[in-house]
Amino acid sequence: MGALDYIFYFCTVPTTKTKLKSMQTVEIKVKMDCDGCERKVRNAVATMRGVKSVEINRKQSKVSVEGYVDANKVLKKVQETGKKKAEFWPYVPQHVVTYPYASGVYDKRAPANCVRTSQTFPAASSQDSQDQLLNFFNEDNVNSCSIM
Repeated sequence: MGALDYIFYFCTVPTTKTKLKSMQTVEIKVKMDCDGCERKVRNAVATMRGVKSVEINRKQSKVSVEGYVDANKVLKKVQETGKKKAEFWPYVPQHVVTYPYASGVYDKRAPANCVRTSQTFPAASSQDSQDQLLNFFNEDNVNSCSIM
């Protein structure tokens, strides 16, 4: 049998093979008001091929899908249920972000100890931005820090 399987492998056309997906957890932010919304989202996602588990936290408006799935397909499936404002989970723990209190990062609707993932402060790599930072604490600057 081994020789026949070996020959059969080389004779078949490999175009029907699909790329194997890795096990991952996809987190999506979806506004759900009632049990019907939650059930509709759970049923839509649970029927997808490769889904191992679905966890829904209605208080945080969070859907966690674990399995061998594509993240974009899960998001699309949730949006097909009528939840057009569904998006990937935009929050990370506060200790992970470099500037957690920068404008655009702090969100009042975020869960406790979480902030948005966007970083608003670019790295100070240019000479002009470094000069601005140094001149901020300069004694000649009228608007400088008064603690010095």
